[in-house]
Amino acid sequence: MDTATTAYRLNDGTSVPAVGFGTYPLRGEDGVAAIVSALENGYRYLDTAVNYENETEVGEALRRSGLPREQVRIATKIPGRFHATSLALQSLRDSADRLGVDRIDVGLIHWPNPSQGLYQEAYEALLDAQRDGLVVTVGVSNFTADHLRRVIDRTGVTPALNQIELHPYFPQAEMRAVHDELGIRTQAWSPLGKRQAPFDEPAVAGAAAAHGVSPGQVILRWHLQLGSMPLPKSATPERQRANLDVLGFELSAQEVAAISALGRPDGRLFGGDPDTHEEM
Repeated sequence: MDTATTAYRLNDGTSVPAVGFGTYPLRGEDGVAAIVSALENGYRYLDTAVNYENETEVGEALRRSGLPREQVRIATKIPGRFHATSLALQSLRDSADRLGVDRIDVGLIHWPNPSQGLYQEAYEALLDAQRDGLVVTVGVSNFTADHLRRVIDRTGVTPALNQIELHPYFPQAEMRAVHDELGIRTQAWSPLGKRQAPFDEPAVAGAAAAHGVSPGQVILRWHLQLGSMPLPKSATPERQRANLDVLGFELSAQEVAAISALGRPDGRLFGGDPDTHEEM
């Protein structure tokens, strides 16, 4: 498994790297430079969204990198305000224009926003865009098991991936089991836990010392051994490289279990319960 190339085969027959690059909140010229650096350091999957307001920067970074278009998978997300079918399709077309690409490699619904009751329409719009060649891979983000089963029952098509909050304080064992059952790849946003990153926890720090790596590398390796595709973000070239350099060691089953045991009932980074959170 090479973190910079192919690692995971998705249920639609496409492949994604083991580790992707999260681009929020990289904006402006500094943001372009950081994303170019990530591409130069080996990342081949860029995760953005309409609500990140940096699709233009992502597209510019891809062009400046000089990499062939087919070597980089770009993912973006439909926001809640565009869940109605016609609006979702227009959102995808507008995203492609801002990115400067003729296709979106991975199209996601950013949050289900169930109080609106339109996420199933947005999913159907993604499938329409896939049939038209505008979107290659269809996935979702922040969906619960119920949301997943509703879109599958309605369309007969299982999302290729579900991007969810996942880090040691919120390991999402139940959702990962649902994904395994349905054949959906787990993708992790905030994989290190942001400001709450558990670098000093004995389970993490001890594993880092034992393997001669950084605590961040331990957590990203933990993700890979769970079958999760993490999307770390860093504007620092050295850290970008370190976040990809997670294949030269392997955590023991006991180390994986100890890190997973850090999970807390209140482990979310904010009140992002997909059943109640609204992301417009």
